[in-house]
Amino acid sequence: MKHLLLAVALLAPLASHAGPASNIAWTPETLSLVKKGDLNKGKSLAESCQSCHGAKGEGIAAENRDGETIPAIPALAGQIATYTYKQLRDYFDGSRSHDSMTAIAKGLGEQDAADLAAWFASLPMPQHKAAGQSSARAEKMVSQGDGKRILPPCSVCHGSRGQGEKMDIPALAGQQADYFASTLLAYKNGERHNDVYSRMRLIAQQLSEAEIKELASFYQQLK
Repeated sequence: MKHLLLAVALLAPLASHAGPASNIAWTPETLSLVKKGDLNKGKSLAESCQSCHGAKGEGIAAENRDGETIPAIPALAGQIATYTYKQLRDYFDGSRSHDSMTAIAKGLGEQDAADLAAWFASLPMPQHKAAGQSSARAEKMVSQGDGKRILPPCSVCHGSRGQGEKMDIPALAGQQADYFASTLLAYKNGERHNDVYSRMRLIAQQLSEAEIKELASFYQQLK
């Protein structure tokens, strides 16, 4: 509770002039739609996602091909269903943009997005081997944050084990480190802006690139 109050106290002044960056309204009807997502239909739809997100929704790490870096693709397995649904609808309405995902999402209806979200949420989170590097600074950021820099503990929103919370707060455990890092950098430079009330942008702007990489490594190997 103390950490939660700290987070609210630190972020409230900065977020007071910010607004929602998504058209999703978590009405009882929308929550029910996602909760009742059809797993069988979601599994069928997800077959077309495998080439990018992996056969088990594990995502793909960044790699080099012919001297060109191929960006990492996120893991979707075990992700909070409401979060996946929100991202698909954000791509659909333009709140978030991506060359491939925008086109894909525009071909999905609300029910399709709910079914896909339910299917990926039903899959086990990816498991990665420990990186073998020090994670002391990342662990401190996750459990304690840094009040001097307006940084609440990551665990306040994302959970003590990176499991995520209801609505729009994603699970982070098992996420591809390269994707995690690129996402925080996108929030940091304003390239990504579909975080409600600018929460992640405000936080990412206070993080160094080294801290972002350490957090990415920490969460990728978290079980």
